Amino acid sequence: MTWGRDTDEDEAAMQLTAFVDAGGTLVDTADVYCDGESERTLGRLLADVVPRSQVLVASTAAGRTQPGPMGRGGSRGHLLAALDASLERLGLDHLDLWQLHAWDDTTPLEETLAACDAAVSSGRVRYVGVSNFTGWQTAQAATWQRAWPGRVPLVSTQVEYSLLQRGVEREVVPAAEALGLGVLAWSPLGRGILTGKYRHSTPSESRGASPQWQGFIDGLRSPASDRIVEAVITAAEGLGTTPLAVALAWVRDRPGVTAPVIGARTAQQLQASLDAEAVRLPAAIRTALEDVSAPYFSYPEHRSDR
Repeated sequence: MTWGRDTDEDEAAMQLTAFVDAGGTLVDTADVYCDGESERTLGRLLADVVPRSQVLVASTAAGRTQPGPMGRGGSRGHLLAALDASLERLGLDHLDLWQLHAWDDTTPLEETLAACDAAVSSGRVRYVGVSNFTGWQTAQAATWQRAWPGRVPLVSTQVEYSLLQRGVEREVVPAAEALGLGVLAWSPLGRGILTGKYRHSTPSESRGASPQWQGFIDGLRSPASDRIVEAVITAAEGLGTTPLAVALAWVRDRPGVTAPVIGARTAQQLQASLDAEAVRLPAAIRTALEDVSAPYFSYPEHRSDR
């Protein structure tokens, strides 16, 4: 998300090389990241640094790319034009995973999903997923695609998921598991808060100190999130590792999750996330973290009379 703005091309090259060397395969970008510079940067790296054959490239469409009512959304016209523009910026002939970045309630769902069918049948896309859909939206879209032979099934949903953001466990994750969609968890570090760096103050070089990102970070800061961060720090101290590693390992091992999607700004930050792959959380620590961060469940998600 920061490539082409906060992360320059040399730094991005170091990240991509380290990621692939560590066994990573999925690189996720979006047409709206840095006004397209993220895709352009990734495209140049796939041409000069890491062979295209070594990674799966994911991008998205539906976000605003132009002014006016035609410049965003899930219409066939916007989606297919956005796909062509993404492929041009990336310098590729196809995407491995193309995701609908958000639900569009102004466009009939069947039109949006027909655009996905057209993208796959034309060879420009291999697989299709959704992002930031609610539970019922996820289930409706996935069921629509499964209802008739020849439609392209949805394979994934990308949603915010962390110890600070567990609302997807109410409906989205159960829908994904029931319908065979992998869950890609974005912001698994709770927008950086779970690293503990905002514990006592806001570092001047952090996203939380920038006008662009301050509101995004502050959206998850609260007395309740402070208690969760303290629990993560305590767990990390007991395991001899970092809060980052504990937070990532927790998301990685949640039911239905295919992988956390990490958005490192620097190669050093990325390496810390890659190192977390070796961490395994004991059952007692998982239980303690889940207790302190448990989301609210009520009717109809939980029925006490059953």
